[in-house]
Amino acid sequence: MTRSRAALIMAAGFGTRMKSTLAKPLHKVGGLSMLDWALDLADAVKAHDKVVIWGAHSPAVKEAAEARGARAALQDPPQGTGHAVQCAQSALQDFDGNLIVLCGDTPLIQAETIEAVFQKLEEGTDIVAVGFEPDEPGSYGRLIVAENGTLEAIVEAKDASPAQLAVRLCNAGLIAGSAKLVFELLSHVTNDNAKGEYYLTDVVGLARQAGKSCAVVTAPAEDILGVNSRRDLAQAEAAFQVRMRNKMMDAGVTLMDPASTFFSYDTEVANDVVVEPHVVFGPGVKIGTGTTIKAFSHVEGAVIGQNADIGPYARLRPGTKLDDGVKIGNFVETKKAAVGKGAKVNHLSYIGDAEIGAKANIGAGTITCNYDGFDKHKTIIGEGAFIGSNSALVAPVTIGAGAFTGSGAVITKDVPEDALALARAHQEVKTGWAVRFRAAKAARKEKKPTE
Repeated sequence: MTRSRAALIMAAGFGTRMKSTLAKPLHKVGGLSMLDWALDLADAVKAHDKVVIWGAHSPAVKEAAEARGARAALQDPPQGTGHAVQCAQSALQDFDGNLIVLCGDTPLIQAETIEAVFQKLEEGTDIVAVGFEPDEPGSYGRLIVAENGTLEAIVEAKDASPAQLAVRLCNAGLIAGSAKLVFELLSHVTNDNAKGEYYLTDVVGLARQAGKSCAVVTAPAEDILGVNSRRDLAQAEAAFQVRMRNKMMDAGVTLMDPASTFFSYDTEVANDVVVEPHVVFGPGVKIGTGTTIKAFSHVEGAVIGQNADIGPYARLRPGTKLDDGVKIGNFVETKKAAVGKGAKVNHLSYIGDAEIGAKANIGAGTITCNYDGFDKHKTIIGEGAFIGSNSALVAPVTIGAGAFTGSGAVITKDVPEDALALARAHQEVKTGWAVRFRAAKAARKEKKPTE
């Protein structure tokens, strides 16, 4: 029978190299905070007990953890990774199962790796660590493995001998075991080391001394990107984007220039969608099959149906819902707008807080005037309606199905179905006015004193 699972997420570091007022775990990769990446990873492997270790300097981490339904345990003052885990002991005092320690600044670790860790525990291994082989081992702790594959110890780089520093298998910072065993071993950890800290990694050596079995699960180096600086954050973002681009193309999405296409953690794109260069997808985007997203468009919080045509230079903001076959053209912005099947908003328009019926045509330069300085109001445009170019629709207002508005109209009242609404001043022509105007301007200029 599979044992219950818990995840402990270390997120109490100061993150001084980030040089930010925002706590390091709350910085985002792919539109999602690194803390949320860790919590999502815990959810993906069915760790129903989740505890986030936070520091007194970053109460926002505690708030973010609790907002996700995790418990928060304070580490104050910080005295190393082993001490951090001990701070969660009271939160897990009633837990009887397997525990994994995750990092709140390593967003790209995949669920398959964590499942492999839990599988080794289920098979009888007492302590499991995750290892990887970076191009430059540098300051990473080294995993010392015997010829039979048993993990004998984890040695921090500052405490390692030259022979140990030559080892290429490095510590990813993730350790797992039964919660009871992990806390028992931690009770014997000391701070007799170069940093004067209580290392979580010491549990491996202690476990081996007690005759316990220890093993390593290896992960791809590109998944173990710890973020300690803005440069690290940029590298993690770049790695995430490469992963998402490959995932999209493998699923049948055409990316004309993958390197200039940017996705969020939750972007959903169906097969046979074509994405032209320089397109950015913010969080909350779903796109149906056969749709084309043209160059230099920005899409966020929008649901797009099948066979739609978007852009170029379109901006779809949160709350946008486009039905099948919708056309959103160049320099069009939508926000909280539902656009019906086959409707067109082709040019230079703002459509906000609106409902547009199927096959309606919105002329160039149309604006839904949705804000009165205090409140937002809704514009409703019926099926098959035709909105003339340069119209201003002052909400709340309803344009009936099949109705027309004349170009340049400022519509402030409801328009019945199949009616024509005209709302502009009568044109007045003053013959010869331009000639007189230019002459007067020229004469005035001649009278001015020379500078």
